[in-house]
Amino acid sequence: MAVTPPEHENELSEMALEELDAACGLHFVEMKQITPWGDTYDAMAPSGREVEVERRYLWQNGVVGGAIVIEVEVRDPVLQTGAEARAVIGPDAR
Repeated sequence: MAVTPPEHENELSEMALEELDAACGLHFVEMKQITPWGDTYDAMAPSGREVEVERRYLWQNGVVGGAIVIEVEVRDPVLQTGAEARAVIGPDAR
């Protein structure tokens, strides 16, 4: 069984928060144009391990034109661990 070394224990959470910050960097008008949308890509964690990053833009409660839920998940498929971060952006944002 693989075990995450203590010095890298929080790196998936930190990566998820960094990715969420980047995902929230769009203006609301730009987010509306791509919602609903999501993608998954491979990335390298600071420790050098390969991880999967998934980013999703969804309408809150399925209401088109309302608030947008942004979800980011960072997964280590080898260790079967992961972390998620989430934000809700309203129409009055930026």
